[in-house]
Amino acid sequence: MSITRQWAAKQQRALEILIRLKRLYPDACCTLNYETPVQLLVATILSAQCTDERVNQVTPALFARYPDAAALAGADLEDLERLVRSTGFYRNKAKNIQAACRTLATEYAGKVPKRMEQLLTLPGVARKTANVVLAHAYGINQGVTVDTHVKRLSQRLGLTEQTDPVRIERDLIRLLPQPDWENWSIRLIYHGRAVCKARKPECAVCDLADLCPSAELAPAETKKVNSV
Repeated sequence: MSITRQWAAKQQRALEILIRLKRLYPDACCTLNYETPVQLLVATILSAQCTDERVNQVTPALFARYPDAAALAGADLEDLERLVRSTGFYRNKAKNIQAACRTLATEYAGKVPKRMEQLLTLPGVARKTANVVLAHAYGINQGVTVDTHVKRLSQRLGLTEQTDPVRIERDLIRLLPQPDWENWSIRLIYHGRAVCKARKPECAVCDLADLCPSAELAPAETKKVNSV
């Protein structure tokens, strides 16, 4: 099979996976709680190496005390660290949040910019965070959000052989229609949490198993993981 035909087959499989994910998780949405683009930016920074559930436990008190970019920019750093401590890596997160909000306050009138290149200049913001903010705060599908679930499942599904999130995103962008870029990520995250788990994927009940080249290997992989 030619490279062109192989890619076309992979793209068709990706589209079928997308259709099934939409059917499986019709109401899937961003699970971070926020009211403004600034709050979404902060919550997404906090979500690095942390569950959305934990972030949602932290942000009510954080946003009640520091509701916008100006307040966060002028916050006492130790107090900020205390408020976000349970999300892990709290010192670095607090520092980045404050630095990012200071940039927003001084250069963008306290607003989150709508352009990828501007977002990427903010401390603590890489493409994952920028994609989440653009998609959910502004409805702009600039790219595909690649978190640990999206990375793992896209590899298992045979849609990419890359390990770097930026390169994985490039592969997925080529396979999926732009209006569904963020839909893909959100639904794949739901599926990763519910079925295609890191240590023990539940292939026997997975609606994507017939489209997944890794499905028949999962029992051996699980046994290997559990024996370590």
